[in-house]
This record gives sequence, C-alpha cells and structure tokens, in this order.
Amino acid sequence: MIEAVKIIGGGLAGCEAALYLADHDVPVTLYEMRPTCPTPVHQTGKLAELVCSNSLKSTDPNTASGLLKEEMRLLKSHLLEIAEACRLPAGSALAVDRERFSEMVGRRIADSTIRVVREEYTGLDDENYERTAVALCAGPATSDGLMGSISRFLKTSELFFFDAVAPIVDSETIDFSHTFRANRYQEGEEGSYINLPLDEALYARFFRTLVEARTLDVPDFERKYLFERCQPIEEIARTGYDALRYGPMKPVGLIDPKTNREPYAVIQLRQENAAKNLYNLVGFQTRLSWGEQKRLLRLIPALREVEIVRYGVMHRNTYLNTPRLFDAHLESKTCANLFVAGQMSGVEGYMESAVSGRIVAGQILRRIRGQSLLEYPIETMVGALNAYITKADPLRPMYANFGILPPVKGKKKEIRALKSERALRVMKAFLAET
Repeated sequence: MIEAVKIIGGGLAGCEAALYLADHDVPVTLYEMRPTCPTPVHQTGKLAELVCSNSLKSTDPNTASGLLKEEMRLLKSHLLEIAEACRLPAGSALAVDRERFSEMVGRRIADSTIRVVREEYTGLDDENYERTAVALCAGPATSDGLMGSISRFLKTSELFFFDAVAPIVDSETIDFSHTFRANRYQEGEEGSYINLPLDEALYARFFRTLVEARTLDVPDFERKYLFERCQPIEEIARTGYDALRYGPMKPVGLIDPKTNREPYAVIQLRQENAAKNLYNLVGFQTRLSWGEQKRLLRLIPALREVEIVRYGVMHRNTYLNTPRLFDAHLESKTCANLFVAGQMSGVEGYMESAVSGRIVAGQILRRIRGQSLLEYPIETMVGALNAYITKADPLRPMYANFGILPPVKGKKKEIRALKSERALRVMKAFLAET
C-alpha cells in the first residue's frame, strides 16, 4: 500500500503534481536540486522557473494551446490559475511575469503540507515501490546523477534535442522614438508589443551580420537535433535570405504609424514583468556568443545603447523513450508505482508539462485509493498528447496541436472550432463519469 509520494523535480510538472496530491491529503516530498546543483539554463533556485519564453501561448479556445488551457481549467490546474493571476499584456497570448509566477507557485507550495528537499535525487534503486510512488518530473535539464540512476534502473539511455532561449533587455536602454506599439492585426489590447521596424537596407545589414556572427560551442551539438519550434535565429537565417521575414521578423499585420504601411521586417519585444523594465525579443532564440548578440542588436536604431540582462543560450534537453518504458497511464512497464511526467516524458511546452504532472498525480491518487488508472479520451487534447507520447515510434517531443486529434467532419475553416467543441464536450463527460 502506498504511504507516500516522491516527486522528482520542482518544475511545472512537479509542482502541479505535488499541489494536486496535497489537495487530497497525500504526503508528498518534492525534490529540487537547485540552487545546490545549478543547471546551464536556470537563473534561480525558485520552483517552477520559466526558463525560455514568458509566454504560455494563446488563450483562444479555437487554437490548440487555448484548448489545452480550457481542459486544464476543467482539471482545476493550480499553475494555470497562478499564471492568469500573473498575466501581462500580450494580446491573446498568456504572457506572465516570470518572477511573480515562480514566487506565487513557491508560496502556494510553502503554505501546503508538501515537504521540499533541496538536493539532487539519485535513489531510484533504493525505493520501496510497494510503499512509495515516485513521479519523475525532472525536466529537460536533468542532472547527470539522476540520469545515471534512471538509466541503470530502467536499463535505458536518454534521448535528447537542442533548445535555445532569447535575450532579455533593459527597457531603460531602449530608444522608444524608433518603435511603435501594436498587436498584430490590432488583436486584443492596444499596443501590447513594442515593434522595431527595419527597412530593406537595415534588414540586409542585419542578415549579413547574423549569418557571419560567431556562435558558442555546445557539447554534442548537431543541427538535426534542433527542436523545430525553438530554432535559433541564425539557423533560420541560414535557410534563406527571406526566412526571417516569414518567421520571427514577419511584418504581416503590423502598420508603422510613421509610414502608414507594413515595415520590410520587424523585431517584436514582449513585456517580461509587471514593472515593465524588462522585455524579451520574441522568437530570437540564439546560440551566438554574448559579444555577437550585443553587436547584432545594436544595429537596430532603438537598441543602439541596449543592455542585455540575460543573454540567449542553447542547451541540451533530455527526455525518455516513453513508448518503450512506460504504459498508457505513464507508469513504468517494469516497476509499478514509478511514473513519468513533464518534458522528460516527451511533451513540449510549459502548459503541456504542467498538465502531464496533473494527470500523473491523478493516476497516483487513484492507485492509493485502489481505483483503476485512467486513459483520457483521445478526442481531448490531454488524451491525444498522452496517446502520442506513449505510442509514437519514433518519439519526438510534441506540443499541443490539432493534428494529433482525430478527424472531424465539417468545412475546412470550421475544423478547429469543431475539434475544440468536441474535446471540451468529451472532457466534461469523462470527468463527470470518473
């Protein structure tokens, strides 16, 4: 009989799982190695630190990420609730003050019965799994010690891909006379994004500087292991001269009030915190050297004196071969009461990680209560994601998208809305029955 639960990793999956179990009076120990053992990408020792962007993607229920949030709301997600309390202006996107978000998650955990242990966990071999359930939620920056423990215990080697983060700049060093505020197609609140327009000549200079700039070496780096949604801007640029103009620097839907037309290209800045003194460069993930990052950005009139408070970096993300090692309930095929969640399981994205933690916590609670474990309906985004990461061959990290949902009949322009409506209808019925 399970008497306690150990959750390994204090990221979004681990915190969501711990809070759900604590709500149901389950004794939980949450292991987080930071700040004792830092990682290459985390800046603090706080729980639920947002390492990459501060955007949790769209809230529109007719988008895949918006649908996922609606399902999380039905599942009473703690982290979605906290994110909405930390929301910053960003049109239909759920952008949050990352410092406040981590602080609020940490405070909620501190106010609960959850015991937090600040040390590296490496003890999979030493657990009594008849009395203790373990949830692996260590995330993509898993330590070598824990990865070694997992590899030995599950007799496996990890999979990996490369990810990158974008620079964050000090707003006091931005020359706002060379910017304009606007959302694409004037969506949502007026002027949530700061837009830096580039004419054709400046774009050409920016492009040449970028493709010739020096990059930092990353151990084991190979381009084939880059994650498609976090491609460094220098890699995008190398695919073609106009690639940036159709990607992170696309001007479509943005009208420069000085010219009354779309710029040739545009760089967008998104607010990082409620104090409005930090902004991140949207879509500007990079592994350029720090000196080259500053040199490149200072080509832009609004950024000629910019100070970068966090430079863009690339890092290796680790995940497991979930279809081979875990079943449809995210439980180990060889060790009962050992579960996996978060990016380690193969989901990609903040909210995807959080909801996987919630699902695994629900499975553990049902095991404690002597109930059968659940398989979420594949018509829901939660169920489709779970089915993908437990059945895909080969497994590649997957984020919420309509392509993984079963087909639905209807006109092409209505398909997303129909899939979203069906998913929420099925999820409500499923939760009512369970």
